[in-house]
Amino acid sequence: MKSSAATLPEKPTMYETENDLSLQRRSELNALMNQRLASAVDLQMQMKQAHWNVKGPSFIGLHELFDKVDEAVESYVDMIAERIVQLGGIAECTVRVSAARSRLAEYPLQIAEGMAHVEAVARALSTFGQEARATIEEANALEDADTADLFTEVSRGIDKWLWFVEAHSQATK
Repeated sequence: MKSSAATLPEKPTMYETENDLSLQRRSELNALMNQRLASAVDLQMQMKQAHWNVKGPSFIGLHELFDKVDEAVESYVDMIAERIVQLGGIAECTVRVSAARSRLAEYPLQIAEGMAHVEAVARALSTFGQEARATIEEANALEDADTADLFTEVSRGIDKWLWFVEAHSQATK
């Protein structure tokens, strides 16, 4: 007996759109943004990991901060995914796909102390910030000012959250 899936037409990798960017550019942007989407989903889950597992005297402040960072990153995930779809692409954002494609370092699961989480979160935010800035340059090279602008907004937000997190480890002498 044949599978019914075998008779279904193959889904396109890019949908037709009246967007004036060429199919070639939209395809390149789709691949680029899906890579960033994977890292953004990983970043969001890393923020939840920190939020749920932080311990110590700064617990409540860090717990609430990591939750706010998670909420901001969730909005970046949505913005990136929606931009992919606006250009006719398919947002590839399952947990398994994100785990396989993310360029972030694995979050240390055994840490508990607040400052250890501050360091791990700062590294993750910094790495994603570097990716966002690289995406601005790549989107500009593909002549897509809107995607570059989106990642400028994301980069600016990530830098703000990095500042908030790093402030916990920076002290005056």
